[in-house]
Amino acid sequence: MNKLSTKLKEEFLAVLPPTIFFFIALHIVAFVRVLMLKGTSISPQSSISVAVAALILGKSVLLADLLPWINRFPERPLIYNVTWKTFIYLLVSAIIHYLERLIEFSRQAGGLIAGNEKLLQAMVWPHFWAIQIILLVLILMYCTFRELVRVIGKEKVSQIFFGPMPIPQI
Repeated sequence: MNKLSTKLKEEFLAVLPPTIFFFIALHIVAFVRVLMLKGTSISPQSSISVAVAALILGKSVLLADLLPWINRFPERPLIYNVTWKTFIYLLVSAIIHYLERLIEFSRQAGGLIAGNEKLLQAMVWPHFWAIQIILLVLILMYCTFRELVRVIGKEKVSQIFFGPMPIPQI
């Protein structure tokens, strides 16, 4: 049982940083969406669904990091991996964002094809792209910070952020 609890603790600590980041980021997106949907008949997501999405994204990022092609440029300057990972995560977020709306409209229309047609007619594309731009910035921040931690090291980043700061050498 000790081995299992150690593994569960390790998994929990690994999934915690991306989950917290996406929990905060998705709540920002949900808040912006609420402001954009004010006065429309579209209902925004609940905080519980945002929390579940953050858990899924947190675990998804950890699983994606295990794929051999996600870390394509480990020996190059950080901008390569940051750009690559941001592109991949943004593409996935756009697909999820679209599918989220598609499921909602499919339920209303009674089928996937009818739901897609209804969605394409009713979608407020500037709202969709506004959310994607916010996600781009948030994902870019996440990928940048994650790559910095990978290069600098967890302990050094913790020390830089939370102290104690090393005494400067003269």
